[in-house]
Amino acid sequence: MDNEQYMKNATPATEAEQNTTSMAVRWYILIMMCMVYTLSIADRYCISTVLEPIRIEFGLNDTQVSLAAGIPLAIFYVVFGFPLSWLIDRGNRRNIISICIVVWSAMTMLCGKARFALAFMLARIGVGIGEAGGTPGANSILSDYFTARLRPMALTVFSLGAPIGAYLAASFAGDVADGHGWAAHTATAVAGTHGWRSVFIVLGAPGVIAGLLIYFTVREPKRGQLDRKSDEATPGLLETFRFLWGQKSAVKSMLASAITAFWGWGLMYFTPTFLQRTYAMTPGEAGNLTGPMHLYGGIAATVFTSWLIAQPWFKDPRRITWLMGWGVGLATIPSIIIYSTHSLVLAKAMLWIFVPSIYFYIGPCFGILNNLSPPPMRAIFCATTLFVANFGNLILAPAMGGLLSDISAQVFQWNPSSAQSLRLALLCIAPSGFLSAYYFFTCTRTMLEDQERAIGIPVT
Repeated sequence: MDNEQYMKNATPATEAEQNTTSMAVRWYILIMMCMVYTLSIADRYCISTVLEPIRIEFGLNDTQVSLAAGIPLAIFYVVFGFPLSWLIDRGNRRNIISICIVVWSAMTMLCGKARFALAFMLARIGVGIGEAGGTPGANSILSDYFTARLRPMALTVFSLGAPIGAYLAASFAGDVADGHGWAAHTATAVAGTHGWRSVFIVLGAPGVIAGLLIYFTVREPKRGQLDRKSDEATPGLLETFRFLWGQKSAVKSMLASAITAFWGWGLMYFTPTFLQRTYAMTPGEAGNLTGPMHLYGGIAATVFTSWLIAQPWFKDPRRITWLMGWGVGLATIPSIIIYSTHSLVLAKAMLWIFVPSIYFYIGPCFGILNNLSPPPMRAIFCATTLFVANFGNLILAPAMGGLLSDISAQVFQWNPSSAQSLRLALLCIAPSGFLSAYYFFTCTRTMLEDQERAIGIPVT
């Protein structure tokens, strides 16, 4: 089925279909899906705060710890995204999300019980498999609760889960690892342990409760009820990918968001370790430095972006994409300064600019992508963009960062796992933000035509 043939089978959603759910219920669903995203980010990225003590306890170098802690999760996360998204496009999304969140939360808790590197790696693989169904499912279900005009705004609110989850993974996890605060006392009571292991116990436990809450309180909506939709059966994978490849603006948008993730989240993967090595910080001190940047800066950037793109001037989706390009391009400059300066004061100031910039693009990108995808294909579209994005930030960036750090230590005869070698590695990654900006700008050329082809709703 090609793009034109697909639209010949489309019929408009009726007014009854569009008004069966109250706005209060829609916002409740949005909050619940935001919670899913929050727990996913927290469980996935808490590893960066305690990466250094894990490396030391297991006796690993930078390359080995990235292989044990990050890359296995990423591989299974991106690979399992496709079969789970195939199920999401066909089955009950509410049930799949509930099962996935319980699975990844339980496996997160098992990470805290691992006594050797292989066991830890296997538990992280389990986290990746469970998380593979969370974001595609949430994106798909939200697109049937919010209209095309409100999707970029709703998906931006949904993306508040990223800064909140990253805060939990940084400041909260750092306090637990250092044995400070009420979180550390909770971890001791639950797990009977201290240090980095308690981080995984405390962050994993709430997910089991959240999964049950979603199962019993969230209603599965009718698929495609707010768009023009196909009356035929859901297309197969080959038909979906053929349609996706024909949506040039969707392909370039995916590339832009993937490179942004490689740039922003890839750098943040090693930033707590960089701060610990460069400025002699503990995991808790590094987490408390970056945690507020994630929480307050990330939320402020996300909320402001949500408000901004809801304004009438941004009815044209190309303007949203231009905003993304300028934002990422300009924020690349402070990201380079962070890893080149030896001044903690200057690094802090630049981090307050850089950290919020890794959040503001997430929701708009999801919203635009859902408007470039027909309703029966949304989970696969989402899984595809998550595949390329997380390949960049969860596989390529950690592997490249660890490998470049180890190679530079050997070449320049620095101490293994030194601050100098990690600094050089991160400086090699930082300029990639400029390439992301380029793809954001170029993806606008066919965006209006692609949106009308996908959902039958023109921009007027």
